[in-house]
Amino acid sequence: MFSIFSRSILILVFIAFVVAYADAQSDATTRGGVPPKDDYSTGIQESLAKQRIEREKKDFAELLSRGEETVKISDELEKSFAQNNQLSVEDRKKLDRLEKLVKKIRAEIGGSDDDDDDESVELDNKPLSVGNALKSLQNNTSKLVGELKKTTRHTVSVVAVESSNLLLRVVRFLRVGKS
Repeated sequence: MFSIFSRSILILVFIAFVVAYADAQSDATTRGGVPPKDDYSTGIQESLAKQRIEREKKDFAELLSRGEETVKISDELEKSFAQNNQLSVEDRKKLDRLEKLVKKIRAEIGGSDDDDDDESVELDNKPLSVGNALKSLQNNTSKLVGELKKTTRHTVSVVAVESSNLLLRVVRFLRVGKS
């Protein structure tokens, strides 16, 4: 019986040594052989921050290019109306494109759809004709793009949001004949 007892003790001592040896092999700063989060997360955090900054720069450049496209479309619409004295089917497609661009711009600068039905957003001089509406469209598009160029990717411009809402109202007037 003494031999079974001594063998059991010997086995337990051997297991204790193996566990102590394995524990000594792992670094004191690791848990289970995995380095602590702070050791490798700094590099990952820096990489993620750089990616976020690059994405923000790209998004801001796209915002500015959308603004430039709105100016181009409004110029084309005014020239087309001056030549034909009416809006063609192609011009109506451009109006739809313009509306989509302005909605994207408004969403990216922090505006929302809540302002669509807001009566506090008034047209400067409610356009009585398509010609006046197109001039208002061109002026307000230029104002919006100018305001976008003044801002940075870190700021929100109330003037730009109001200009985009006004542009949407003018586009709706041109599409359906009422504001």
